[in-house]
Amino acid sequence: MKPSRRSLAVAMGLCFALSEPSLGFDRNEPVAPLPEIDRLDAGKVALGQSLFFDPILSSDNQMSCASCHDPAAGGTMRTPRPTGKVDGKPLFNVPTIFNVANNHMFGWRGSLRSLVEQNEKVLLDPNLMGAQWDDLVSKLDGSKGYGDAFREAYGSPPTREAVLDALGAYEISLRTPGAPFDRYMRGDLAALTPQQIEGYGLFKDYGCASCHQGSNIGGNMSQRLGIFNDNNRDFRESPVDVATDQDEERRPFRVPSLRNVAKTAPYFHDGRTPDLTEAVSQMGLLQLGRYLSPGDIAALRAFLESLTGNVPNVPQPRSKRRDR
Repeated sequence: MKPSRRSLAVAMGLCFALSEPSLGFDRNEPVAPLPEIDRLDAGKVALGQSLFFDPILSSDNQMSCASCHDPAAGGTMRTPRPTGKVDGKPLFNVPTIFNVANNHMFGWRGSLRSLVEQNEKVLLDPNLMGAQWDDLVSKLDGSKGYGDAFREAYGSPPTREAVLDALGAYEISLRTPGAPFDRYMRGDLAALTPQQIEGYGLFKDYGCASCHQGSNIGGNMSQRLGIFNDNNRDFRESPVDVATDQDEERRPFRVPSLRNVAKTAPYFHDGRTPDLTEAVSQMGLLQLGRYLSPGDIAALRAFLESLTGNVPNVPQPRSKRRDR
């Protein structure tokens, strides 16, 4: 017999709303529509976009931010995980860049607390872009296109602070508004199907919303993978865990945002699961200690598909690099 919402909540010690799904945004709901953002400086956004797509940021001029965070591929990449440029070891699965400004922590370990920290770590990491600030700003200033663009946007030659600010401005602009779920939460009762509404109810009832909450439906806390079924070593240990020494004390990962999750396969920190239905089933077992029924899995998947928003139209800009 399927447990009632209240009995399941009491049994699991979770705090979340027990009401039927809201027909209009209720601030007591565990999740919220994607908020509006403050107006951004168009010049800085345009400069950040050029930098984001340009491999000039990497030490060998071979890798751009978009090499891994491809807006045409859900803001991520389709392969399970990249490998380090220097040591060749597997890295973490690439998270989506969309709606990244709504996260409160960054990186799979959640150790970075701002876009500035995140971008600088990626730029300087020898296994990723491998840049050094003195060389990078000199290279940018030596390009007439970038030198002029920084002077126009910031009133100065390229600097560490300006590079990070421009990249952040562009990344903040990469939002996906208009998801059916957001429209539903704002009062559009026809935005969700009955199955999606059922899935949202299950999402709360089973406690998914205790970790995946807020306007990004995740991205604001860390959790250990495998709270239940902890003996399932085949699932828990992967080449990424071995390469990064993810022992039991270090295993908590940042809870990822579920926005656009239907478009960002493969799943989990090591990209081991290529299918969303299978990922839902695995999460039920590992995080909830439950074998979810096929009907519940289908409803939860339908709800997750309602989190797909309007992807920004991002034509790849021409590089501003022009030799002086």
